[in-house]
Formats: sequence, C-alpha cells, structure tokens
Amino acid sequence: MSRREFEAAAEAAVGALGLSQGKDLVGLLSRGGSKERALAELTAPGAGAAVAVLYDAMERDSVPPTEAAAYVRGYVAAMLHARDRVRVRTVWTGPSTPAVPVRATAQVLVDVIEEASDELLAMTYAARPYPALTRALTAAVERGVKIHVVVETLAGARGLLQGREPAEAFAVVPGLRLWHWARDPADHPHSRQHAKLVVADRRTLFLGSANLTEAAARRNIEAGVLVSGGQAPRRAAEHIVELQRLGELRPLRP
Repeated sequence: MSRREFEAAAEAAVGALGLSQGKDLVGLLSRGGSKERALAELTAPGAGAAVAVLYDAMERDSVPPTEAAAYVRGYVAAMLHARDRVRVRTVWTGPSTPAVPVRATAQVLVDVIEEASDELLAMTYAARPYPALTRALTAAVERGVKIHVVVETLAGARGLLQGREPAEAFAVVPGLRLWHWARDPADHPHSRQHAKLVVADRRTLFLGSANLTEAAARRNIEAGVLVSGGQAPRRAAEHIVELQRLGELRPLRP
C-alpha cells in the first residue's frame, strides 16, 4: 500500500471517529496502542472498519505508531479548523425575492436550537407561544441541553409591551431557565432589554431583529445574520454569562 493510501486511511478514520475520538486515537497511537485496543476503546458508530483499515495500512507500509499519530493529529487539526471557519449568511422573514436566495427566520430558529448539544442561550424582547419553537426547545431539554432565555418584563417595558408576560411563552418547557435585566428603574427609566439572539454551543449565533414570536418568525419583515464558527458566537455567549455572574441578569421567578 502506498503512503498516499495510508494517508487516505488516516483521514477516513478521523472522519469516522469525529473530533473527540479522533483525539483519543492520537493518544492511543502515541502510546503504541494495538489495533485490538483501539477497536475496543473507539466505539463511534461505524468507525471500527475505518480504524482497522488504518492499522492494516500502518503494518503494510511500515509506518511507526508515533508517525501515524502525527498524521492523525494533522487531520484532527484540519477538522477543527473547518469547524471554526467563519460563515455568515443572511436570514429574512417576509416576502421572498427569487433572484436573491436567503434562509427563512422560522427554519433558522429551529435549526439553531436543534443543533445545540450542550448549551443554548437566547435573548428576546417580546415572546409569544409558538408551537414550532416550543417543540424544538422541549426536545433540546430532553437531550440534555442547558437552556437560558433572557426576556423583557411588562414592568421593565413600562407600557410598551401589552398582554401576558413574555416569560409565559416558555412556561411549558421543563427545565428552561428564565432571566431578566435587573436594572434600577430610577437609573434606567427609558431602557429596554431589546436584544434578540440565539447562541448554540458557542459555535453558532443567530442575531437579528426577530423576537421569539410566530409573527417575527413567519409574518413580519425581519432581518438577521447567522454566524457559524469563529469568535462571535463564543464571545456573545461569554458576554451573557458574565452579565449573569455580575448580577445584571438575574433569574426570573415564576
């Protein structure tokens, strides 16, 4: 087997294992771990065959485990780079223009929530019960995602929001934590919590004019951007968490 075939086997093994177990493979190879041990410890679905091919390629091409580890480490780094590469797309609610294809707000909101595997942070001014959003949030909680939503309150909006409290839109989602901006009305008499964003796992940020309502997602004209990778999603999430830590954002009691 040529070195090119070995390199292809290393790339295929990382692709099958994913980032976490790809790093584990690097560690096993660095320590001279056998094929049998690798197959026993690396249990990503469907990855066993790719790992076996890699070890067979190493043996046929006389590639030392430490050298193979270097190759695998390079492919893991390439995968990390691809994941963190910044991609920015526009998102709209409202009339479509066939000459300028864009993604729709309603679908992007659900996609970002469904993408989250660990943490979901959101901020909204207004909120109303929206079944598609409620289903996506409930499913996220069920798979273990920690969800924090910052909302405005009727008292904080000082008459500019009408009807029920925005927080009530999330009452049926178990485990979701609600927060509000705890400013002093005397110091901020005309201020509003007006941010609208959703951040998934600090890797994807949806930022725009749309509140978490069906009207904003499906009927109004709203505009936003979807940022995948890079520092913007991480920094947005870190800012929210820091506002929580400092007490600017406080838990909203039922």
